[in-house]
Amino acid sequence: MSSICRFRGRSWPTLNLSYSLSFSVNIESGCSNPPEFSFEPQRPSSSVAHTHELASHIRGDLPIPDKIFEHGQKFGSYRRGDSTFYSLIEHHASSGDFRSLEMVFELMKREKRTFIEKNFIFVFRAYGRAHLPLEAVVLFDRMVDEFQCRPTVRSFNSVLNVVIQEGLYQRALEFYSCVINSKTYISPNVLTFNLVIKALCKAEKVSKASEVFRDMPLLRCVPDVYTYCTLMDGLCKEDRIDDAVALLDEMQVEGCYPSAATFNVLINGLCKRGDLTRAGNLVENMFLKGCTPNEVTYNTLIHGLCLKGKLDKAFSLLAQMLSNKHIPNDVTFGTIINGFVKQGRAVDGMHVLKAMEERGYKVNEYAYSTLISGFFKEGKSEDASKLWKQMIEQGCKPNTVVFSALIDGLCREGKPYEAEIFLYQMIDFGCMPNAFTYSSLMRGFFEVGNHDKAIFVWKEMAQKDFMDNEVCYSVLIHGLCKHGNLKHALMIWKQFLAKGFTPDVVAYSSMIHGLCAAGSVKQGLNLFNEMLCKAPNSKPDVVTYNILLTALCKQGSISHAIDLLTDMLNQGCDPDTTTCNIFLTYLKEKFDPLQDGREFLDELVIRLHKRQRIVGASKVIEVMLKTFLYPKESTWEMVIVELCKPKKILAAIEKCWAQLFL
Repeated sequence: MSSICRFRGRSWPTLNLSYSLSFSVNIESGCSNPPEFSFEPQRPSSSVAHTHELASHIRGDLPIPDKIFEHGQKFGSYRRGDSTFYSLIEHHASSGDFRSLEMVFELMKREKRTFIEKNFIFVFRAYGRAHLPLEAVVLFDRMVDEFQCRPTVRSFNSVLNVVIQEGLYQRALEFYSCVINSKTYISPNVLTFNLVIKALCKAEKVSKASEVFRDMPLLRCVPDVYTYCTLMDGLCKEDRIDDAVALLDEMQVEGCYPSAATFNVLINGLCKRGDLTRAGNLVENMFLKGCTPNEVTYNTLIHGLCLKGKLDKAFSLLAQMLSNKHIPNDVTFGTIINGFVKQGRAVDGMHVLKAMEERGYKVNEYAYSTLISGFFKEGKSEDASKLWKQMIEQGCKPNTVVFSALIDGLCREGKPYEAEIFLYQMIDFGCMPNAFTYSSLMRGFFEVGNHDKAIFVWKEMAQKDFMDNEVCYSVLIHGLCKHGNLKHALMIWKQFLAKGFTPDVVAYSSMIHGLCAAGSVKQGLNLFNEMLCKAPNSKPDVVTYNILLTALCKQGSISHAIDLLTDMLNQGCDPDTTTCNIFLTYLKEKFDPLQDGREFLDELVIRLHKRQRIVGASKVIEVMLKTFLYPKESTWEMVIVELCKPKKILAAIEKCWAQLFL
């Protein structure tokens, strides 16, 4: 049924479904009195189809074409108002239809309509959702000259936020400087400074952010809790924890009360540094300030405890978290499971996983991948296989991480052919293998002696245009050098460097081993020196030094090997059992090997002790005891006193006496 809506002497054809539309149009006409409606049955006219179309457009079923305005003018049933255009701008901005937005803007300019700032803020936000920050900047520049709309700090902050959200921190800072230094007369407010400080901190210009923070009061702008929190986070990430904690005291003196988020930033910084004592004190301070620890606080503390290896305390804190009715998330459980696995306690990690399931938590694939990898590393392949089956039965879809963990574990067990089957299953599952997946498979075939198959995996990866990186090259070079294929290893090495990759310590050590094994010790030393000078991020480890020490001792250059050992100590690298055995083996050629070996290692202990490397010294003493080369009494006492601090000894004695007394 159609009807005629009469209001103020004018008629608008309408339908029952569009009464609200007719009402809104009459309001836009500027009438102050409430409208009066009267309905008379009428034969459907040609304008009814137009009304149907307009109603569909308003509901969002169809895009709004410009011809609707033309039809409205012809039959006199519709008069455009500024608010109608504003509604269209909001509609197109919400849908991300920037082409239609430009058409509306052009039509408004032709009809000399008034532009308001709210229109542009809608569009700026739409550009942000569409990840088009530079278009937002361009539109901001057009506001005054093209649309005669003077921007305020609201639109300025909106554009600034869009640019920062896209990670264009330097561009955001340039935009800020350009606008503030221009004649727009925009005065920044606290939100502006918060955004600028955030951009500076993200751009690793924390000192500059501190300067901006100190200048805020001079511009009659008082920092709020978000200002302090943002700057604290930047300071913590630069490991300036003390400066960040000092800000906590300062903000309270200034009358700005910290929130839970403020404390969480500082607690996270202290936990990452390993200062759990101060982190615990901050938690107590939270309660004093009326801030209750939330899920983020607990997760941060649990993560910090796991990093320090205090898993039992982390587990008890988890129980406290649950008792306080805080809901742990996947990160909480995953952190504890990962902590247990790192300590070789995958079984305990499995208990945590079962506890999750009993409490109704859905275990994600990352927890499974951590445990599967942990079981394989501990030599418990059956437990890893059972867990894989359990994951499938639970309906947890494996991803690339889980498949890669399984493939790596099977290769560690010497089962690369089974691992290859899972690789094809992985691809069928829609999970793309990564560099870790292929490097594990190549390493597995090298370990079982199938060099051709390992190289075939390498070529297959290259043909399928999968990612090849330093890890894959390192595995390939290591495998070729280990099995004496130095010629092909050198070819891969040149290809590696030509692609612009930087060799890691594994690649360098493998090439040095290959050269030394082929009798080219001098070339191996040259490559070692290149490693020291040209690859600061690939610092030689004890394996690298042991390779060269073995080669030098084999060719009888004991003095050169001792000099290299001195360089090793100066570089901060402690000797291990292999290092000690290398020298003991080649010192047997002396007239009195027992005496020479004992004196050599005893002197090595003293040298490590002088450098305050007590752990390294104790490892050398362990080697001496196993080989019946007892250290001197003075050396023994010196190391034991350092290992057993007086406070720890007294605490142990007091605990023992207390137990006896009870």
